[in-house]
Amino acid sequence: MTANSSENGPALEARGVSHWYKAHRALDQVTFEVATGSIHGFVGPNGAGKTTTLKIAATLLRPRSGTMRVFGRDVVYEYRHVRPHIGFMPDYPALYSQMTVFELLDFFGAAYGLSLYVRDRVIKDVLALTDMEGRRDDLIRTLSRGMQQRVSLARVLVHDPDLLLLDEPAAGLDPRGRIELMEVLKELKSMGKTIFISSHILAELANLCDSVTILDRGQVRFSGAMDELLEQRDAAGARHVVQLAQPHEPAEAAVRQLPGLLRLDIDESRIRYLVEVRAGEADPNQILAAIMKAGGQVVAFSAQRKGLDQAFLDLTEPGVPE
Repeated sequence: MTANSSENGPALEARGVSHWYKAHRALDQVTFEVATGSIHGFVGPNGAGKTTTLKIAATLLRPRSGTMRVFGRDVVYEYRHVRPHIGFMPDYPALYSQMTVFELLDFFGAAYGLSLYVRDRVIKDVLALTDMEGRRDDLIRTLSRGMQQRVSLARVLVHDPDLLLLDEPAAGLDPRGRIELMEVLKELKSMGKTIFISSHILAELANLCDSVTILDRGQVRFSGAMDELLEQRDAAGARHVVQLAQPHEPAEAAVRQLPGLLRLDIDESRIRYLVEVRAGEADPNQILAAIMKAGGQVVAFSAQRKGLDQAFLDLTEPGVPE
C-alpha cells in the first residue's frame, strides 16, 4: 500500500459510523473524508464523540455499524495493514515515567521492528523536529506537561506514519507551546503527512487546517473546507454594525420591526447596534432607511462577517450531552 498516493483516495474516510456505550449513543451515522496530505480539524464540545472516532480510526475500537477506511483499508478487517501507516496520540498519553526520553523512543522504535541503526537515526530526527534534543537523557517524570506532550508527539513519529491521529494535542500547553506545536504540524504537512487533529476550540485551528468536521452529540454538523464553513454561516444570516450619533429609542424600535430580524445586540451606550437579519429579507439599504425614517442619525455602518467562534456556536447545542 502506497499510503501517500492520492490514487488511493482519502487518507481517512468514515461512512455511516455509529457507536454506543450501553444506553449512550456516542456516534450517530458519522460521515466525513480527510484528504491525503491535508490538515483536517475535528472539532466539537466535550463529549461530542471525538475520542471515540479517533479510537476507531486507530483500530482500537470497533464501530457498531458503518465503515471507516484509512488509505482505502478497512480499520476493522484490515487493521494489520492500517496500523503501520497511522500514529495515534491520545489526549492523555501514557508515558513510561521511569524511562529517559531516548529510552522511550528507542523502546517504541524496537516495538515497530526498526533496526538499531535506523532507530538511532530516526530518534535524532524526531528529537530535532520536536526541539527535544537537549532533553534526550532526561527522565520522563521530570518533564513538564508541555515537554511530555512533545515526547508523545515524537513517539508517534518514530515509525514514520503517513496519517497522524492527534487527540487534543495542545491540551495543557501554554500559549508559546501551542504556537510551537502548530509550527511543527505545518512542517509535518510539508513532509507529506496527513494530520487529523481534534480540539474543542475551533478558532485554535483556524490558521492551521485546510478543512474541518464539526461534531456535536455524536452527529456531524458540518464537514468541508474552512472557508465553506464561514460562507455557509453567512448564507444563513447577514450581520451589520450600525453606530448612531446618540441614543434614539424610535430607531431602536424600527430595527426591531425589520423583516427577518434574527438578532439585535445593543451596547451599553445605546448607540452601537449589531443587527443580524435572515439572508434575502432585509438588505443594508432597508436597515439604514428604517433607522433614518425613525429619526436616527447614522455615523457609521459596516457589514460584519461571522467569526469561527460564532460559527461553532451556531452549529452546536448548549449544555453537556447526557
